[in-house]
Amino acid sequence: MGEIVAGLASSHAFAFMPPERWDEFREQNRRLLYERRGVAAPVQDGVRVETLAANLRGYARIRGGLDRLRSLLTEQRPDALVVIGDDQDENFDASNVPQLAVHVGEEFTLAGPLATGAATHRVHRGLATALLEQGVREGFDIARLGSFPNGELRSHAHTQVLADMLPRADIPVVLVFLNAIHHPAVPPWRCAQFGQLLARVVRDRPEGERVAVYASGGWSHFTAGYPWDAYRGPHTHGAIDAAFDHVVRELVEGGDGGRLGELTDTDLLEHGQVELRAWIALIGALGDLPADFVEYQTFYRAMMGMAVAAWTPEPVGRNR
Repeated sequence: MGEIVAGLASSHAFAFMPPERWDEFREQNRRLLYERRGVAAPVQDGVRVETLAANLRGYARIRGGLDRLRSLLTEQRPDALVVIGDDQDENFDASNVPQLAVHVGEEFTLAGPLATGAATHRVHRGLATALLEQGVREGFDIARLGSFPNGELRSHAHTQVLADMLPRADIPVVLVFLNAIHHPAVPPWRCAQFGQLLARVVRDRPEGERVAVYASGGWSHFTAGYPWDAYRGPHTHGAIDAAFDHVVRELVEGGDGGRLGELTDTDLLEHGQVELRAWIALIGALGDLPADFVEYQTFYRAMMGMAVAAWTPEPVGRNR
């Protein structure tokens, strides 16, 4: 019987770059919105109010949270790390955007504008194949990914996590692609069910196999890649729905994260939380377990409510 020994989650993009780079990348994102939609994005008032000094202090807490995630991986030494994230026209394009996909190839390297790495990451093919096969048997329409062009993983939701958490590529990986940014996307309730599927697959693995799961994405952010065609709310590029983020935080900290699976597509879309789907899947795998910690900061210069969290389930043997 296998077990999930750690749950890890964080925002990505700006969360993995120092505040000194935020202005450059925010302006690039504003230009991208204009190129894609012909919309001249406003500059949020918060950008003018925030200072680099304040951002550095706040980001130190986020960076400290990310360091704790890496330390947790080192302490737990899992046999596999499952990384759940979306793809934003990086490995996939408009010709084919799967709602769910699992990579079952042998290895890959990291490439892309936000994270690269010379190390070759090995795939835990046993776990990846079991997740694909059991998922299909249970009615999940999961795409099978056998390889990437040139063997390069490019989705920053995955590459940034692996470059930061596993710089030596010393833990085999399972890549899960969960569509969040392309409308329509996987409903929250189905994300929760996918997490529950993952937990069942892990439990059916060989005795003693230990797995960590990482949810990459969120929280509130409205960027150039947001599904604006489907959005009907009042927020504009660079806005942050901090009030909704705090509701999410209370649920995650209090062990009521399962309620996030009761949200609707509209709930996520209206509040800038489309990437919360990865967190919902992770919590589906863990059950209603209070987070060990949640670190959250709002950064208008980074265009997001930035979050980091971790869970350490009770060891299976301790419950026998």
